Amino acid sequence: MKQVKQKTSMLLLMMMTIVLIVSGCSGNGNKNNAEATKEPAAATEKPAATEEEPPANELKPYQLSLVYPGTPQTDEKKIEEALNKILTEKINATIDLRPIDWGAWDDKINLMVASQEEVDIVFTAQWNGHAKYVAKGAFLDLGELLEQYGKGITDSLDPAFIEGAKINGKNYGVPTNKELAALGGIVYRKDVTDELGIDMTNVKTPQDLDAVYAVIKAKRPDLTPLYTTGGAFNSHFFANYDFLGDSTIPGAILKDLDGTKVAAVEEIDRYKEFLNLTRDYFKKGYINADAATTQVSSSDAWKAGTVFSTLEPLKPGKDAEVASAAGLSGKLAQISMSEKTVATSETAGSMLGVSFTSKDPARAMMLINLLHTDKEINNILNFGIEGDHFTRNGEIITATDNTANYNPGSAWMFGNQFLNYVWDTEDPEKWAKFKEFNQNAKVSPGLGFVFDSEPVKAEVGALANVIRQYQRALETGSVDVDKTLADYEKKLKDAGVEKVVAEKQKQFDAFLASK
Repeated sequence: MKQVKQKTSMLLLMMMTIVLIVSGCSGNGNKNNAEATKEPAAATEKPAATEEEPPANELKPYQLSLVYPGTPQTDEKKIEEALNKILTEKINATIDLRPIDWGAWDDKINLMVASQEEVDIVFTAQWNGHAKYVAKGAFLDLGELLEQYGKGITDSLDPAFIEGAKINGKNYGVPTNKELAALGGIVYRKDVTDELGIDMTNVKTPQDLDAVYAVIKAKRPDLTPLYTTGGAFNSHFFANYDFLGDSTIPGAILKDLDGTKVAAVEEIDRYKEFLNLTRDYFKKGYINADAATTQVSSSDAWKAGTVFSTLEPLKPGKDAEVASAAGLSGKLAQISMSEKTVATSETAGSMLGVSFTSKDPARAMMLINLLHTDKEINNILNFGIEGDHFTRNGEIITATDNTANYNPGSAWMFGNQFLNYVWDTEDPEKWAKFKEFNQNAKVSPGLGFVFDSEPVKAEVGALANVIRQYQRALETGSVDVDKTLADYEKKLKDAGVEKVVAEKQKQFDAFLASK
């Protein structure tokens, strides 16, 4: 892994000349398998380490690529141009926004890592294989970069995010400053329930949705009662599974309880209960028939106007956020259905990592730092150009005729959400409520623990293939539960799931003993 180290000479202080040293794997103590095949990064002129970004005129021009999941936007180039004017002045950089459709994200990011494609900043998350990619050497250890170029991040971000996102004591991603707690539930079309006279006040559990969905299916056949592309009720945020660092690796505890026994979720009663409920809803036609295969994200389905409800990780104003992105402002509402919790999955639930293939990791960190500190840059990336994609009155923004051409709905991915403007359809006290929301959540016994998969990496690789074959079809209700689950569990055992769970339990026990 490349490490950025700086040396200054008193004799050359006025010239502010900097040398980048790219250390070899044997020389810096880091263990990225891919490092041996990487070419040294091109040197970039930078001043000595300071608490702020160096003057732009002391940096060579550089284009930064930002890779993240999301629907490409019509006015993307216009946004790049607006950002480039500011970034050139601040850090002498330009930006290449590279959104990848959600449906293709997993396959494309896997290929990007495997092919060692040169990129700079990549979205990563605990629930999206972060630990797995760290083990493959995909992301740089950010320790020195954070210290030299991330003061705005460390000053503004709750220390729980930084600590909770560490793997073996090191940060490989910078968490987004957003909600710290997790709460599962649904977002639904309130205008439709009002129209049909459906009373939603009695809906407290997933089972209570049966009667609601039956009415929607009968009276609004143009709407899919429950649109999903993944785990439905067994989504980690809904069922409160704590996978102890990476939800793509088997072995979990229930984070809303106090138990510390690690088990494959397929053996947990809650998992089986939700599988059967999801299968029942699928057979009744409540769930989209293509749930196991579709690449149409829920946000795009909302925009198409064909959805009654989706399962969501909730927070204050989640319904208004979804509505704004979908052009349904004022028409949605939300209902929570789980206990509010905090686990590593939240502290590391949305991060930006610096790729080991980046030619200028320091510049990448400068941009991430700006996303945490610069209100103008943050809001252009998230909402577009004032006077074009929105109008503004103080902190409140209003949609325009051109909002649809840049409305990515991805503010939870980038930097510091507390810098975000608030749509006029949202609660003006949104950010104060976020801070309140982050308090008094049930803390998972596994908070701060991240599983090191290195001792069982062969089994983890084999299990990934089995999971890819069975999990999505099973958890969307698309296949028979009894037969498919039995086959799935057998294949998991054959691939080494028991060995992985035992290793996770061993490491977790050591973590608990050290507290």
